Amino acid sequence: MERVPVLKIGDILLVSIQVDMSDQTAVMLQEDLAERIVATGCHGVIIDITALDIVDSFVGRMLSTIASISKVLDAETVVVGMRPAVAITLVELGLSLNGIRTALNVERGMELIAAARVDEWVMVDGDEDAETTATT
Repeated sequence: MERVPVLKIGDILLVSIQVDMSDQTAVMLQEDLAERIVATGCHGVIIDITALDIVDSFVGRMLSTIASISKVLDAETVVVGMRPAVAITLVELGLSLNGIRTALNVERGMELIAAARVDEWVMVDGDEDAETTATT
């Protein structure tokens, strides 16, 4: 049984799916990724699916589940490297991948995660200022 490697790059975990995703592989990936998010405190997950020629409903659900788990653990998920045929298949299957951002490549995915963190900090700082202003 193959494991999908999870690499840490700065504040981001990179998952490059290079194998066919069986049920067991997907469950192990979900568990490994959740453990790594908690252990590292990373706030971003990039899932590179460049090597996947075909995505079925199982892989689509797996990506959505991973994004949901990551979000609960305070990590933004971006799927990168989606081929046009894969995008068409996902739409035809009715899988919109709610909660998952997409980018053309890893570099753009990293930029999306960095921008999301900046936006989050601005919102947090803005909320604190609003509370300070309201109480004075």
